[in-house]
Amino acid sequence: MKDLPQFKPQDRKQVEIFIARVLTLPGGDLTHLSDLISYPDGHFRAVFSPAYFVLPEGQPEPSKSQWNNLKKKVRRHDSQAFVFKEHGTVPCDGEKCYYLDFGFFAE
Repeated sequence: MKDLPQFKPQDRKQVEIFIARVLTLPGGDLTHLSDLISYPDGHFRAVFSPAYFVLPEGQPEPSKSQWNNLKKKVRRHDSQAFVFKEHGTVPCDGEKCYYLDFGFFAE
């Protein structure tokens, strides 16, 4: 991970509330957030349920467009959010979950 911005330290609980809201589908009250991991450089990893993405029949993975829409949604919720290009899958609770890394710009 090269050329990353400096991240502003954030209260973990506030970040959890923020990303849980992002990972809640419109009209729903259930967040798909499974875990929030914080890193020493100030960025976070949101681990979330695959159920967040509504996939058309026969499509096993989210499309690039679906990932880009999620990244835009994070930035719309907070303009100071920086979202990493990399995303993917991680094991959680014996199943597959997705992850997205993000941080908040240090002014």
